[in-house]
Amino acid sequence: MDTELDTDERADRPPDEPNTPGPRAGRERALAEQLALAAEQARVETARARRDADRAEAELRDLHLRYTDGRIAAWVAERERQIAETDLARARAHIERVQPVLRNARALLASMQDSKFWKARNRWFAIKQRLRLNASGPQPRWVPDVDDLVVPDRPYERWRLQNDVRPSDVRRMREVLPLLALRPRFSVLMPVYETAATLLREAIESVLAQAYPDWELCIADDASRAPHVRELLEEYAALDDRIKVTFRDTNGHIAASSNSALGLATGEFVALLDHDDLLSPDALFENALVVNARPDVDVIYSDEDKVDEEGRRRDPYFKPDWSPESLLARNYVSHLGVYRRALVEEAGRFRAGFEGSQDYDLLLRVTERTDRVAHIPRVLYHWRSHSASTAGERGQKGYAHDAAVRALEEALQRRDEPGRVETHDEIPGIYTIRYAIRKPGRVSVIVPTRDHGSDVDRCFHALFDRSTYPDLEVILLDNGSKDAESLRIFGRWLEREPERVRLVPYAVPFNFSRINNHAATHATGAYLLFLNNDTEAITPDWVEAMVEQAQRPAIGAVGAKLLYDDETIQHAGVVVGLGGVAGHSHKHYASDAPGYFYTLQTVNNYSAVTAACLMVRRDVFDEVGGFDEELAIAFNDVDLCLRIQAAGYRNVYLPHVVLYHHESKSRGTEDTPEKMARFLAEQRIMQSRWHTGDCSDPHYNPNLTLLTEDYGLAP
Repeated sequence: MDTELDTDERADRPPDEPNTPGPRAGRERALAEQLALAAEQARVETARARRDADRAEAELRDLHLRYTDGRIAAWVAERERQIAETDLARARAHIERVQPVLRNARALLASMQDSKFWKARNRWFAIKQRLRLNASGPQPRWVPDVDDLVVPDRPYERWRLQNDVRPSDVRRMREVLPLLALRPRFSVLMPVYETAATLLREAIESVLAQAYPDWELCIADDASRAPHVRELLEEYAALDDRIKVTFRDTNGHIAASSNSALGLATGEFVALLDHDDLLSPDALFENALVVNARPDVDVIYSDEDKVDEEGRRRDPYFKPDWSPESLLARNYVSHLGVYRRALVEEAGRFRAGFEGSQDYDLLLRVTERTDRVAHIPRVLYHWRSHSASTAGERGQKGYAHDAAVRALEEALQRRDEPGRVETHDEIPGIYTIRYAIRKPGRVSVIVPTRDHGSDVDRCFHALFDRSTYPDLEVILLDNGSKDAESLRIFGRWLEREPERVRLVPYAVPFNFSRINNHAATHATGAYLLFLNNDTEAITPDWVEAMVEQAQRPAIGAVGAKLLYDDETIQHAGVVVGLGGVAGHSHKHYASDAPGYFYTLQTVNNYSAVTAACLMVRRDVFDEVGGFDEELAIAFNDVDLCLRIQAAGYRNVYLPHVVLYHHESKSRGTEDTPEKMARFLAEQRIMQSRWHTGDCSDPHYNPNLTLLTEDYGLAP
């Protein structure tokens, strides 16, 4: 919902309106909004404090339950004292401090809601909205009630109260413009065809309202028949000489009309705006800041949300930084796309025949010429959602889906990466690239174990009876097994697969990194597949799918979708920063759930994947030095993946590679002081080495939470 109102209401009043609120009412309105903001901030801080207190109390209860053994009672008592003196005391003090402020603010606002001014104000804006008065200025689409300002019900509305750009922010942006070393011109391209007058006017007004003034709006009307389109465009062209309009004689569809708009452009960068969408007032200013920080940048994109037919904003899409494999699975860049104009011309402009996905096709071609891509983690674009738009229903515009498939197929040909594009009929707009295997080398599957023969037996049956990849060797690293039945099971597999199974004894104290590094020295394959003994492959071609990606020179670690026995997600990519170090995304989601904007069902770049099932080329593993043996138990796979990423490779999660994982059966839990101390030490190593507590994961938006695995909004 929109909480911003006109900054100068007096300029918006009809000249002879007798009941129009006066200057005093304007001051009261400003006070009301300030109080509303203060109240909401107090409410948010109260919620945070209560959450901190609840978390601390829960931790204390958990400690009592888990550590009742008298041997560590002193340790528990000390931890209890620390919690009581820090977290609980600070949280409770903050609650006591902000609660009176919140109560007073709510009381003031409630009284103002009943005032004549407030009622008159809301009536006036409702009338103004219906009549579309003062069309040359920005139109407030919604006037909030007090309850909406103070206690918003939906998370995105709460987020917007703290993060949306406000008129005061726009004023500050304009004040700092002289400090910018670079003032690039942005040519906003808007192809138009039979656009409703209201939507077209609001789209143009959103450009006029930009805090950054160095723009030109290049509009190409694609032979609209409705007379209001020409009238409205000519009106705005006369209003501001930065607005350029061309009227096409014949309808050529969106690619042709986009090229006509491009022909009007003189700016260094072009920005793409649909004829019925909206730019945030800070959109071009934020892009100018990126150009100043990275003068060589070629492509810039930002986050977006949708605006429904009632003018309500919803469905924010907080995107990752540049993620090439994610782009091949879906056009996650979408809006707001900003491109260096010379590169668009070099790439061949918009292409006829790709209507509906012409932006996707252009993006694929442009990013084949540059990797200088920047992401702005702010909502700068508001995508209209209505019955005829692709934002409204994913089933709309089947021709756009077909064009996207052609764009991807041609991209594979240009890149000399033969493969096929698989589509998902139930989810139009997402795609899976299955590459031809041109480097089909041996895969060395490394399975460490200590006893747990039944787990190994199930794992091996899936490997040899269900999997279809022909060139496998399995290195069963025995970390000191003593169970007779387990040893008999190992022996049976050696007899059954004498050419493909090797038993490597290595009876050292358990150190995951060390035993896997040791096993790797016995491997002969071009690809190493680290696999937990408690996994069970489900998809027959899972090894092929991993080799398809691992063979590609740009790819480092390849991970899989791992499920618990109840068909819920155990692993679907690792997010760095979750819980202070790293955590699994979408944990406990249903296996067939779409996830955050279909990330569970699409190939995606992640900073890390779990070594419970991880494939990497042998040369890449050797290049980064294998697993760090200082990390004996925890986070060794995350550290390996981060070193692979730092070496310039991209890590990837594959949703079509599916295994069951009976997590941590072999190792157990951190249930002794020694194990807990070791875990905390390894956590400190990761935080010191990779700054996991304060450095954002490039494949996870900083507006998303690090407290849970569900891609919720950050508090």
